[in-house]
Amino acid sequence: MENIHRLLQKVITENLTSNKVCMLLGARRVGKTVLIKEIQKSFQGNVMYLNAEDIPTRQVLMERSIFNYQRLLSGVDLLIIDEAQTIKDIGKILKLIADEVENIKILVTGSSAFDLLNLTGEPLTGRMKVFYLYPFSQSELSSSENVIRIKQSLEEKLIYGVYPEVYLYNSYDEKKQYLYNLVNSYLLKDILALDGLRNTSKMFDLLKLLSFQVGKEVVYDELAKQSQLSKNTVEKYIELLSKAFVVFKLGGFSKNLRKEIRKANKWYFYDNGIRNTLISNFNPLSLRTDTGELWENYIISERMKKNSYNQQNVNYYFWRTYDQQEIDFLEEYDENLKATEIKWKSKEVKVPKAFKDAYPEAKFQVINPMNYLDWIS
Repeated sequence: MENIHRLLQKVITENLTSNKVCMLLGARRVGKTVLIKEIQKSFQGNVMYLNAEDIPTRQVLMERSIFNYQRLLSGVDLLIIDEAQTIKDIGKILKLIADEVENIKILVTGSSAFDLLNLTGEPLTGRMKVFYLYPFSQSELSSSENVIRIKQSLEEKLIYGVYPEVYLYNSYDEKKQYLYNLVNSYLLKDILALDGLRNTSKMFDLLKLLSFQVGKEVVYDELAKQSQLSKNTVEKYIELLSKAFVVFKLGGFSKNLRKEIRKANKWYFYDNGIRNTLISNFNPLSLRTDTGELWENYIISERMKKNSYNQQNVNYYFWRTYDQQEIDFLEEYDENLKATEIKWKSKEVKVPKAFKDAYPEAKFQVINPMNYLDWIS
């Protein structure tokens, strides 16, 4: 399998600082372990790599004493802890190591934000930088794809997604088999281990409902009725799915107009392949009725990856008024506002008058298959 260079390798390496913690978060199977081992290979100095899913390793780290850590890490320049969320009180452990082991650099990974951030947040205030790894981005793939390959592979990406192993498999059958295994064995592993959740079927039912509502405003009351769950449970499950890097939210943008939709949310998947696996639909685009939704999901997720890897702090929204004027995607940063309409078919689209009048300084553009590459890579 070809090794695709991950953009975060340089970013994280440059941010490794003595007595500070770099935290790498992301869904299972997006390549966190491969990435940190590449960082380990290129690091100039002594590295200790620890897999926290190994029970003896976990027990050694849980002996929380200055003497233990100074002895264990004597002569070590970089400490790497993979799957750190499996260690009880990991935040306090990392704080003690960062405070008491001279000149130590620390890099930890975790497969679920709700585990690791909740466990580390308060003890590591001011000592931690957080980075997020996603399935392959077009920015990463562009180095190994020429323009012809990029155009040829677009349909594959819309249908099978860009999880590293999925992308690197050659046959569609291999891609499908891997995705089914990923969804059934890994996708909800962290969530179902948390909070006594045992109802796997209900969680999958909810995910399927979200899969059919990509790009549409989600009403929790309707989801609750369809999934036979309470509204509070639906909200809780979706929040967990968000923290486990399965789905992400766009809220309604509103600053100036009374008739703007404020409280509605749209939910998208970090990866198209996961979404299509949940609904068991790998048909080619010519046989689908949801190509526009696949394109919108892909483009928005790719844009967010690009901004994240470039360390851009951006707020994301959609915009709609009660009289049905709308814009697919808004980015807000440094008091700037960019509006983007996302269309599968090339056609002229004008900025909605209500938006133009309310936000005259905002930039507006239309992204389609003819011009998308510069925007996402």
